[in-house]
Amino acid sequence: MSEDTTRRGTIAQAQAADGTGYELRYFARKHGLTTAQAMALIRRIGNDRAKLNEAAVQLRRSLSGRPA
Repeated sequence: MSEDTTRRGTIAQAQAADGTGYELRYFARKHGLTTAQAMALIRRIGNDRAKLNEAAVQLRRSLSGRPA
């Protein structure tokens, strides 16, 4: 999904573009995940940024062995 720059507002800003490489790499780097892990989260959760960020934090904690 490429980002439509003509869309403005909270709906467009709340969605993550899973097909955009730089966004995927940024999301993965931001949360300390691999791009494969980030893509798996996007496929499982969808493209809601808030839900993805929450799921990424939980995944990162589970990988590091810290309690959620």
